[in-house]
Amino acid sequence: MTSSYGDLRHLLPVNYKRLVTSWLEEDCPSFDYGGFVVGESDGLAKLLGKAKGVVAGVPFVDEVFAQLGCTNKRVEWHVQEGESIEPIKHCATVRGPIRKILLGERVALNILARCSGIATKSASLVAALRTHGWDGTLAGTRKTTPGFRVVEKYGILVGGADPHRHDLSSMTMLKDNHVWACANNRAANDGGAPTSTQSIAAAIPRAVYAAKAAGGFATKVEVECRSIDEANAAIEADADVVMLDNFTPDGVREAAKKLKQDWAGKKQSFLIEVSGGLNETNAASYACPDVDIISTSSIHQGTGIVDFSLKVSLR
Repeated sequence: MTSSYGDLRHLLPVNYKRLVTSWLEEDCPSFDYGGFVVGESDGLAKLLGKAKGVVAGVPFVDEVFAQLGCTNKRVEWHVQEGESIEPIKHCATVRGPIRKILLGERVALNILARCSGIATKSASLVAALRTHGWDGTLAGTRKTTPGFRVVEKYGILVGGADPHRHDLSSMTMLKDNHVWACANNRAANDGGAPTSTQSIAAAIPRAVYAAKAAGGFATKVEVECRSIDEANAAIEADADVVMLDNFTPDGVREAAKKLKQDWAGKKQSFLIEVSGGLNETNAASYACPDVDIISTSSIHQGTGIVDFSLKVSLR
């Protein structure tokens, strides 16, 4: 997909090719009995989109067939990545030895179906939020499938949403457990009693300072906050992002407005993120001018697929 800034495939790390290799090895760990029957005849296969959705995952499909030797004419795409399709759509043509095409068929279709499903869901929720007049950032989360994260994050990008952080090394997210553990660790070192729930807000600055000292100027720090007091403590400590977690829609509007007003001109700019159980049925109710980011796992975790099939022909 080519965005207004460039081709998204250029974002992919070199290790995505190794991932494709591992997926092919997983699917055929020993003998390819079906391929033995087919032999070495050359031919082509039509990639058909059988459901409505947004096409995503082109670089991965290309790499599947490239690794299998279908490289004489590569995969010829008849749609653009990020394009919305209606069934039945001839999306691409794959040429090469039929045995090799069939060897990569299921791996390619699985990747394409899943990535396209995520892009479709992302695009749908972005459109819904824009319809409500909100121009902030819709982001995914780190609730991704181990070993498949790069595909899922890529699908989010193709769908027009923000992938958020990719891993634990991408910015610092201080959730309630981090702050709680930091506070109790200090209490234990000081010989005091375990920290109470009420003192979490008081522990947030220490956690933020420690994170900034370790991550340096280039690593943003985000703090999960469950109350206005916790949010104020995070902002006071120069957190870059304040996440209002599991607030009601009215609570978000009130808290976000108050935080932006109270800290206007007093601190460096900070972003307000909203998260916690958000999906296509309720996300719009949290969208308001003072909220900068809405993050949700619903656009990539447990989403449906866009169905594709591959139909082989000898010519």
